[in-house]
Amino acid sequence: MAATVLGLTGTPQATAAPARATQAEVPAGVTAGVAVFDRTTGTFTERLNENQQFRSASVVKLLIALDYLRTRDPRTLPAADRTRLDSMLRSSDDKAAGYYWDLGGRTAIIDRTVTQLGLTDTANPPAGLEAYWGYVALSAADTVRIYRHILDTASAPVRDYVMGNLRQSTRCGTDGFDQQFGVAGSFERPWAVKQGWSGFGSSGNCAPKPPTTASATPAQRSTPRAAAGVDLTQEALHTTGTAGPQDRSIVAVFTLHPDGTPYGTAYTAVNRLTRSLDVPGAVRPAGSWFGTWGPGANVRLRPTTVDTTPLTTLPAGVEVLVSCQKRGQEVSIPPYTNDWWAYLPQYGGYMTNIYISSPGNQLPGVPVCSP
Repeated sequence: MAATVLGLTGTPQATAAPARATQAEVPAGVTAGVAVFDRTTGTFTERLNENQQFRSASVVKLLIALDYLRTRDPRTLPAADRTRLDSMLRSSDDKAAGYYWDLGGRTAIIDRTVTQLGLTDTANPPAGLEAYWGYVALSAADTVRIYRHILDTASAPVRDYVMGNLRQSTRCGTDGFDQQFGVAGSFERPWAVKQGWSGFGSSGNCAPKPPTTASATPAQRSTPRAAAGVDLTQEALHTTGTAGPQDRSIVAVFTLHPDGTPYGTAYTAVNRLTRSLDVPGAVRPAGSWFGTWGPGANVRLRPTTVDTTPLTTLPAGVEVLVSCQKRGQEVSIPPYTNDWWAYLPQYGGYMTNIYISSPGNQLPGVPVCSP
């Protein structure tokens, strides 16, 4: 049976189906839609519920940006517009998204981009919720179409501007949520990402927070009521983007988690799912994965709390990749005391082993860091 691969304009084209079934490992209780497209071979390496619709959360900001740039050259944008768009694409700024959503006529943006890009699963928010851009319905398959349009069909200035911003995705969103998960948390650079999250509350604890044009709007974060067809209730966490040299693979992973799931739990689930995928060209970082416990675990430049401002604060309970460990300042959280610190390469700093779920002060199987 032939698989369906998308042409440059979004038109379905027949090609040979992948020789193997998907290897996606979906954690228990998680609903997932997955698509991984290898631009070198022109085939999908992963497809799982790829046409299922999910509320897009911030992934729709790709369409909002493309629609605004449809009649504009990003090289000549006014400074204020460039600042807004940069913040929306890099740091998932909701205020900027709300500004362009209103400016473009809200649902008219989706009507135009669906036609232009040949999208088949994308739909406007339910009636009465048109102000909520995060309730636009997207699928993994349509997200592949969006990235293929950006990379292969859009003008070079638009392609370079959008992808350039996605390559500079900040660790913290403007609302304080850590967005270094999924593609960004599973593979070495080069990668480019646009993430999405919804239903986890009004703010995160990621630090330091980048500058923002204003506080978050309700369009992405709140869930006033469910609507038929697309789930607006369960916690949503999505990772999309490209991985590997020359943006070889396009990755789209959309997930829903049982109502009440903590952000750190969903974050870890998406990382595990993304790491299980066949993503040609992507390189997985070296190290060992460990669970963590407790809220507010800080990552610091050196293995000490003295005169070191935290680089970031981890979502509670996330898994972290550890490449090596070394002795540093002794930390005490009764009844525990520990002077070993783990180096987290994806965060570029150390966290005390006291917050890592492992027996003993020193992590098993992890080498000592070179001086």
